[in-house]
Amino acid sequence: MSLNVSLPPELENRVRQHVESGLYSSSSEVIREALRLFEAYQGIQAANLAALKADIAKGVADVNAGRVREVSMSSIKERGRAIRATPQSD
Repeated sequence: MSLNVSLPPELENRVRQHVESGLYSSSSEVIREALRLFEAYQGIQAANLAALKADIAKGVADVNAGRVREVSMSSIKERGRAIRATPQSD
């Protein structure tokens, strides 16, 4: 399959630089590698989004089941400060 792609000058220059570096033998190889990396990135993004949606669903389910309670940020800070002020033994 043949496909022509138009790139802005700065991207065209970057493709040429990669070929000139010797790491790739053609601009097609550079574009194929870029597409593989983009697809891998999209897969990671999709997995992260699915994990976030699952966490949100769990949180909503916890609220609906009454498994949550209000917390006081000031008491959390106080406990943290108390822990930090306590000398640590190694």
